[in-house]
Amino acid sequence: MIKVLMHGCNGRMGQMIANLVKEEKDMEIAAGVDKFDGIANDFPVFSGIGDCKVKADVVIDFSNAEAADELLDYCAKTKTPVVLCTTGLSKEQLAKVEETAKETAVLKSANMSVGINLLIKLLKEAAPTLAAAGFDIEIVEKHHNQKLDAPSGTAIALADAINEAEDGAYTYVYDRSQVRRKRGEKELGISAVRGGTIVGDHDVIFAGTDEVITFEHRAYSRAVFGKGAVQAAKFLAGKPAGLYDMRDVIGG
Repeated sequence: MIKVLMHGCNGRMGQMIANLVKEEKDMEIAAGVDKFDGIANDFPVFSGIGDCKVKADVVIDFSNAEAADELLDYCAKTKTPVVLCTTGLSKEQLAKVEETAKETAVLKSANMSVGINLLIKLLKEAAPTLAAAGFDIEIVEKHHNQKLDAPSGTAIALADAINEAEDGAYTYVYDRSQVRRKRGEKELGISAVRGGTIVGDHDVIFAGTDEVITFEHRAYSRAVFGKGAVQAAKFLAGKPAGLYDMRDVIGG
């Protein structure tokens, strides 16, 4: 039985993951951490990670960047693997993630969806062939009207996958409104749409002469991120120290 410590257990994603884990025969939530109270859970909840005395096999973190430093310190000290789903980490915190990975297993990905990470794998395979054939590449991402950052971290991860496969040949272009000129051969355009309650749409468009190939991913519920986190926790429990991502989980 894999015992999970849910960091950020009273948040929307924390509650979703707790319910998803209930459906797993080989996992259980051993304890939770959240500074906000008022939600009845069927596991003990601590206001801070430092107060938690319950031993777990893996931590799933869906909290906020402010809590990341203390969490990483705890995981390094106790050698507890952690699936780090919190976004918006500073450069200093990202460096701390790498230091923590020397002490325990840390899994961090720009997007926890299995589908998105499979898409990243496919893009790395497709990009060299299509780029060599002269296809232009554009990424369009769409999210709800409450999202603060643009473009999304996932859109950047998709662009980076393509650029990695092409030895960094592409320059990212986010706005063409200020310049009147033809599209550059090695431009990779990234556009952001914000509106309504869109959970997350990503289109990667390869536009060639007289033909277009589009890779699409649609997230209809945040549950896809929770399911990915649960799958990642199963993978990470018992793994040696090191830095992992979702590509390791899906085998690519």
